Amino acid sequence: MSKYEVKSILKIIDRFPKTKILVIGDIIVDHFVWGKVSRLSPEAPVPVVEVSQESFIPGGSGNVAHNIAALKGQVFLCGVTGNDPVGSQITELIGERGVDISGVFVAAGIPTIQKTRIIANIQQVVRIDREDRESKDKKIISQILKYLKDTVPQVDAIIISDYGKGMINVPLLKEAIKLAHRYDKVITVDPKVEHFLKYKGVTCITPNHLEAAQGIHYPLPRDQVETEMLGEKIIRKLKCHSLLITQGEKGMTLFKQGKKPLHIPTMAREVFDVTGAGDTVISTLTMALAAGADLKQAAYIANQAAGIVVAKVGTATCSPEELKENLIQDKAGLKI
Repeated sequence: MSKYEVKSILKIIDRFPKTKILVIGDIIVDHFVWGKVSRLSPEAPVPVVEVSQESFIPGGSGNVAHNIAALKGQVFLCGVTGNDPVGSQITELIGERGVDISGVFVAAGIPTIQKTRIIANIQQVVRIDREDRESKDKKIISQILKYLKDTVPQVDAIIISDYGKGMINVPLLKEAIKLAHRYDKVITVDPKVEHFLKYKGVTCITPNHLEAAQGIHYPLPRDQVETEMLGEKIIRKLKCHSLLITQGEKGMTLFKQGKKPLHIPTMAREVFDVTGAGDTVISTLTMALAAGADLKQAAYIANQAAGIVVAKVGTATCSPEELKENLIQDKAGLKI
């Protein structure tokens, strides 16, 4: 990467604080139980975890919002929690991190979605999920739609963070995409398979390779050639402006209508935990687009950010300073 290209990328990151991003999606509590294992249980062939500490962190769309706040963007979160202590706790925590939580609504009769991960000796031992995917009541849905109509004109971009937990449904998707088109806003999607064919007309969709294949009932690609064939099929089928397929240790591939696919090798030097890496990709990509980056620049920046967070344990974020340092140290770079 030339000095000119590095300077251009750094200027985009400097504009992050001016971006306004609306995140719509499933708010999840990531509950981590940390400990160590030194023996097996006499009751069953399972490890005994001696707990040393616990932590509660925003997950799902809450983590997307947290990623944006960590990168100094202005972020508005729209989602639903249950009327329970953990819901109140996570909403307060998200607000303390600089996120506008006026679009977070409380629904009676459902629990706040919670994923408990038991971490022993830096390895995840088991995950326990608490959730209820029942539809939200009509009053909550009406409040959400009104919030979208009021907020979309004020922001630069919209992220649909779809974890398949009930927040994202077809009417909401149609309304969000319609509003994005009406006000000429960037709209990106971190997808779930069940809604895959409903994301038509968005700016960019960011599935991993498994979601991409399952989303259009296509065989899992075995190599880069098959990945590119898959991506081009998705672009044609969804009529979306662009597509970014994440491929784990193989990096990611960017597709744009009328352009050749661009493969971006992974920037990760070490991988400890991939939890939340997709949240980092969609957050950073969208912020970069809102800050004036073209798609190649935005994908490159998102790839760098993902490489930073997978080197951390747990649901992690990166800072603008970390991102800049990685960009400057990247000697090989990307010919953008």
